[in-house]
Amino acid sequence: YKNGSTQGTAFTGLNSGPYYFAVEARSATPNNCAINFGQQPFRGLYVSGSGSSYVGTGAPPSGFSALNTQNLPTPTIANGAQYMAAVTYQGATAPNTVTTTSSNSGNNPNGVSFQPDLVWIKSRSAATDHKLTDAVRGTTKALVSDSTAAETTDTNGLTAFTASGFTVGSDTTYNNTTGPATYVAWEWKAGGTGVTNTDGFVTSTVSANTTAGFSIATYTGNGSNSSVGHGLGVAPSMIIVKSRSAATNWTVYHSSVGTGKYLNLNATSATTTDVNYFTTVTTALFSMTGSATNINTNAATYVAYCFAPVAGYSAFGSYTGNGSTDGTFVYTGFRPRYLLWKITSGSGGSWQVKDTSRDTYNAATTTLYPNLSNAEASDTAVDILSNGFKLRASTGENASGTTVIYAAFAENPFRIARAR
Repeated sequence: YKNGSTQGTAFTGLNSGPYYFAVEARSATPNNCAINFGQQPFRGLYVSGSGSSYVGTGAPPSGFSALNTQNLPTPTIANGAQYMAAVTYQGATAPNTVTTTSSNSGNNPNGVSFQPDLVWIKSRSAATDHKLTDAVRGTTKALVSDSTAAETTDTNGLTAFTASGFTVGSDTTYNNTTGPATYVAWEWKAGGTGVTNTDGFVTSTVSANTTAGFSIATYTGNGSNSSVGHGLGVAPSMIIVKSRSAATNWTVYHSSVGTGKYLNLNATSATTTDVNYFTTVTTALFSMTGSATNINTNAATYVAYCFAPVAGYSAFGSYTGNGSTDGTFVYTGFRPRYLLWKITSGSGGSWQVKDTSRDTYNAATTTLYPNLSNAEASDTAVDILSNGFKLRASTGENASGTTVIYAAFAENPFRIARAR
């Protein structure tokens, strides 16, 4: 288009890429050209050369918009801190109350806080277990992501969910005053203590937040063909299931891996194919057979954490490494606060979690491993961007040809996000 009038069709059938804008100016020296890509009201092209200038006055054609972030769709969730937080804290005299707003102020400038329904705590400074507590199973009830262990009762662990965070007792895995130890807590908001759900073959208790695409479901296995209602109203892209009553692996469904397959959160192994696991995942439920013993043993009790993508707030997908420090870029549509990833090709690799509370500037290298009790370490470098993330390592999660799945949650959507 020139001044709002079509100049005809330039090209068709462009079905590969990527593509980049190309600009050429041909006139006497100096050869200057300034392009408006939406940084100012759209008026076209400004050209200066041979002592002359020209300013286009045409508006964008009907059905088109200027190329800028303000013309992106208005997000459902403008501030991810309303539903997900990455909180750092230190051990202190029990009871130690951790407040989301104050502890996460660097990434939460609007002062938003919420009562979490899932809190995942890990010591940064010591080799201790990852502890997961949720509102459906109840305070003091803990599961460990780096172990197959059944649910335990930690009376001095996470002792309360508060309106703006949580309280921990004197258990040193949660709150060691020697040092003092440093911790991170990843928190998600669901829907409270839960309600009865009969969408599946077995009855589940579900705490669902359909706005944020997150639910917690507890159920009892029947050892036969079965299904469990998740309460999200859309198909989840990631489901993490753990037996509460028995020592079993953590079992993970991810949409990029597909149905009839799974990963283990407590292990490094690559994808396992087994048609008995997650045979279907629908808008109402997920299903399995009696042979899926890690998620459906008769009379065993389970918890499932279910996540569905929400544009501008959460994203679940996969990418392929390119083996360069100018690494693969992954578009999420938001500036990530939290990033979980895992190699699924070859022999697999450890799960990794990065967040912008522990790494406040790029490149983010600080890592914790959900399948390991290790203290915080430096691992695969990544830049956290206003619209996604970009690998800055030539090996590991960006080794050439390596397939990696990820789950990401936002600080802010791309429409209003700032670069770091």
